[in-house]
Amino acid sequence: ANLLTFRLYGALGVVTYLVPFNLIRAQGYSPTAAGAAFLPFVLLMFALSRWSGGLVARYGAKLPLVVGPLITAAGLSLFAILPGGSYWLTVFPAVLLMGLGMVITAPPLTTAVMNAAGTDNAGAASGVNNAVARTASLVAIAALSLVLLAVFNSALDTAIAPLHLDAATHALLDAQRARLAGAQVPATAHGALYTALEHAITSSFVSGFRVVMWICAALAVVSSLAAAVLVEGKHPH
Repeated sequence: ANLLTFRLYGALGVVTYLVPFNLIRAQGYSPTAAGAAFLPFVLLMFALSRWSGGLVARYGAKLPLVVGPLITAAGLSLFAILPGGSYWLTVFPAVLLMGLGMVITAPPLTTAVMNAAGTDNAGAASGVNNAVARTASLVAIAALSLVLLAVFNSALDTAIAPLHLDAATHALLDAQRARLAGAQVPATAHGALYTALEHAITSSFVSGFRVVMWICAALAVVSSLAAAVLVEGKHPH
């Protein structure tokens, strides 16, 4: 269960960190709209948690912990496939699937952790599992941010190569690379060159964002496999 938690909540932490950044910087959302984009996730968790808790009694913890992360992975894949466009056709389906997957996963995961430790150690087990979830987010954000930066830099180099930038403009752009989609086009660029550089920065970030979302989807799939192999199924009566 902790292995599942580390992978799945690591992926979830990266998504909740990077998707608003993508929406604001690359897709032109306001900060308020980017925050509101995740409302379906919150509403699903609120509305269906009681139903999800009943899945354990009916099917045991294993089946929800296998199916839930797979649905979450489908949502994360949509973020990779459809990073831009209408909210209702791109972000909403991804958030909806991610929320459904997590609401199927979260209550059974807590139940599995506490049942595995026994009554006397249930509190400690829950605390450890929560610590694993928080640590996973921090580790995954740090690691996958490096992946994002590497892909961004590679894509940006490819995009600006045909532009034949002068040394001063190139140096100013290089100084902005760590800001990713927040990089500012150098003041030495004007007109068509300015527009081309602006597009190069945005498209390079989207390229990196896609790669990271695919990795997050893969982490969710691996967490499902961990549940399939390591979590006990329901015992027959």
